[in-house]
Amino acid sequence: MALLDSLFASAAMSAVFSDAARLQRMLDFEAALARAEARCGVIPAAAAHSIAAKCKVELIDANALAAATAVSLNPAIPLVKQLTALVAKDDPEASRFVHWGATSQDANDTGLVLQIRQSLDILDAELAVLGAGLAELAQKYRSTPMAGRTLMQHALPTTFGAKVAGWLDAMNRHRERFAETRTRVLVVQFGGAVGTLAALGDKGLQVAEALAEELHLALPAMPWHTQRDRVAEVATTLGLCTGTLGKMARDISLHMQTEVAEIFEPAGEGRGGSSTMPHKRNPVSAAIVLSAATRVPGLVGTMLSAMVHEDERGLGNWHAEWETLPEIFRLTAGALHQMATIVPHLEVDVARMRQNLDATHGLIFAEAVAMAMAEHIGKPAAHELLEAASRRTRESGKHLRKVLSQNRVVTEHLTAADLDRLFAPENYLGVVQELVDRVVNPSRKD
Repeated sequence: MALLDSLFASAAMSAVFSDAARLQRMLDFEAALARAEARCGVIPAAAAHSIAAKCKVELIDANALAAATAVSLNPAIPLVKQLTALVAKDDPEASRFVHWGATSQDANDTGLVLQIRQSLDILDAELAVLGAGLAELAQKYRSTPMAGRTLMQHALPTTFGAKVAGWLDAMNRHRERFAETRTRVLVVQFGGAVGTLAALGDKGLQVAEALAEELHLALPAMPWHTQRDRVAEVATTLGLCTGTLGKMARDISLHMQTEVAEIFEPAGEGRGGSSTMPHKRNPVSAAIVLSAATRVPGLVGTMLSAMVHEDERGLGNWHAEWETLPEIFRLTAGALHQMATIVPHLEVDVARMRQNLDATHGLIFAEAVAMAMAEHIGKPAAHELLEAASRRTRESGKHLRKVLSQNRVVTEHLTAADLDRLFAPENYLGVVQELVDRVVNPSRKD
C-alpha cells in the first residue's frame, strides 16, 4: 500500500514510524540503559561503551529480524539477540550485560514513547501553522456576512470569520490537550519481568532514575506494563483532533458545492480534476481529511479495547497496539498537513455569500423581524405572525419584506425604515465580531 502513503500520511510522520525508526528508538533504550547502569555501578563502564557503540540500526539485519519476529512474536527478543551478538564480536565480556535487568516490553514501550515525543513535536508544528492560517482568515472575514445553517438549512446570518473562529477555537483546545498529554505520556517504561526490578536488587530505582535522565523522559511512580491509559490517552487525543479536522473538511466541501459556491480549496495543476469531466474542481484535500476522520475513531476504539490487560503482562491486547497507534498518528498527521496546507489559500467568494443570504427571499431575517415585533405584540403572537408570513413567502415566491409591508399589524408598529434595517444582515449579527476577537486575540476575553 506504499502507493497511497503520501496521500494519507505526512512524510515526516511516516519517517517517525518507519521500521528503521522503530528499531532505532528501541536501540536508544538499550544504549541508555547500559549507560544508566554503568553510572549506578551495576555494569562496567567499558561494557556500557561497547553496548552503546552497537546500538545503531544500520548494524541490524532487518530481514533476519523480521523473520525471527514471526517466530518470537515480539521484535525486542530478536533485536536483543542481534545486539548481543554484535557486541560479542568486539567485546565478549560486555555482551553479558546487554538488556541487563530489563524485559522486552521495557524496550518496546520506551521506544514507542520516544516515537510519540517526536510525533507530538511534528503535530505541534503543524498545529501552529494551521492556527496562524485560521487566525488570519478569521480576522480578515470577521465582518463578512454569510448564511448560518442549522440542520442543513438557512437559519440566521453569521459571518465567515465566525465560522473560521469556531474551527480555530477547537484547534486551540487540541494544542492544550497535546501539551497536557505530554506530561503524562512522556515517561520511561522500566520494570523488568513483572514490574519489580528484582533483577537489579536494591539498585532498581537508582537505575530507573538514571535511565529517565539519559532519555530526557520523566520517571513514573510505577512501571505501567499493563496500565495502558497513557497510550490510550494519546490515541483519544489524536482522535479528537482528527474529528475537528473532519468537521472543517465537511464545512469546506459543503460550501464548495456548485449550488453554494462560497468557499473553494486552492486550485492547481492536476489538483481536484476528473479523469473524464474537464470542468470538475473537487474538494480533494477535504476528501483525504474526511477519510481520516472516518478511519481514526475505529482505531481509537481498538486502543481503548486494548486497555484490558491480564495481570502483569497483556496477552494479545498489548500486541494490538503495535500497528494501531502508529496508524492513528499517520492518519492524524496526514489530515492535519492537508488542512494546514490549504487553509491559507482558501478562495472565498464574498459576493456569492451575499447573494446566498437572499436565496430564501428574506426568510433568513424572519427571527429579526419577530423579535422586533415581539416588543409590541409579545413573543408568541410575533412568532405566529412571522410563521404565517414565511409560509406566504414560500407559497407566493414574493420577498418576505414585501409580504410584511402589506401586513396591517406589522405596518402599525414598524416603518419602512425599520424593515430596511431588519433586512440588512449587518444589523443582525449580534456580538459575532467580539466573539471572533476573543478567539483570535485571547487577551480580549477578560
